[in-house]
Amino acid sequence: MILSDFAGSWTGTNGFRLMPGDPLAEAPATVIVTTAAGGHLTLVAYTWVHPADGPQDGLIVVASAGEDGSLVAVWGDSWHQKPVTMSLPGGPAGDATFEFTGDYGGGWGWRIRLDGTDADNLRVGMDNIIPAEYATAEKAAGPYPVMVMVVRRA
Repeated sequence: MILSDFAGSWTGTNGFRLMPGDPLAEAPATVIVTTAAGGHLTLVAYTWVHPADGPQDGLIVVASAGEDGSLVAVWGDSWHQKPVTMSLPGGPAGDATFEFTGDYGGGWGWRIRLDGTDADNLRVGMDNIIPAEYATAEKAAGPYPVMVMVVRRA
């Protein structure tokens, strides 16, 4: 099971920024990790605060995508990804870390990392991925952190 050792409630902070050169705006965050469907799904429900638009929430549902160990995440967020959810294929990206990447149009992408390598902290990272043709001196091609969430067991 994915992150089953992290089931429960977590509190901490989330850093948010829209553009790569913006500072991260820190605000309170919560995460609740649960398993469902006999342990075949992992649900990561979270809350965070946008600096201008206030309280937000989201849900990441992780499931097996095949016999090869690949996974898929279905993600929705009240600020980033609405009203249609986004499907992001992925899988293990190291010891207790899982990574999911999806395209949301024109080569632009989104990457979600669930990092459970530290038993005391759960990290949820979300990166925007800039296509090479849109890169500038201020915005390099590739991923940059948009959400950096670090939470501890409540």
